[in-house]
Amino acid sequence: MLAEFLNIFFKSLKLDKSLYKDNKYFGEASIYFAGLIMILDGVAGAVAANTIIKTSIGLSGLTAILTWFLWSIFIFVIGVKIFPDKDQKVPFKKILVSVGYAHSPGLIRFFAVTPELVIPVIFLTQFWIFASLIISTKQVLNIKSNFKSFGIIFLSFLIIVFLSVSFVMSRMSALPVGNSV
Repeated sequence: MLAEFLNIFFKSLKLDKSLYKDNKYFGEASIYFAGLIMILDGVAGAVAANTIIKTSIGLSGLTAILTWFLWSIFIFVIGVKIFPDKDQKVPFKKILVSVGYAHSPGLIRFFAVTPELVIPVIFLTQFWIFASLIISTKQVLNIKSNFKSFGIIFLSFLIIVFLSVSFVMSRMSALPVGNSV
């Protein structure tokens, strides 16, 4: 079990497209492996961020799971429902698992142990995750064009950013701010 998990992890780090083409990586345990990668990704992000600001590790793990579902839903809706290729029948679970696998580079954030390393490691891993998401989307959805795969990921990212900013802004207006009367 551990050997299979590590094999998936390293294939994702190497941006190996065969990871997303071979159905043996999408078996019964795949959803658990993908979920574990996402939780560890969230925890790694919290560990890295804790060198600069205090972040709840539990909340980061929960946020990673929520983000995992959001990425998967948007990739599914945009790539399968709105802009499908011909005869494309991809189950949501396969996209969910591939998005989880694609977040493997985020685990490198555990190594950002000093404040000087946090920003470079976060940027490096985020671009790495984007590259992995583009490759996974292209392979899982059987898309011919890298540009279309990039577009699906970028559009999904923009929607997530918009929702995140909207949520934060709505919370900021709800905060009690010292008003002089």
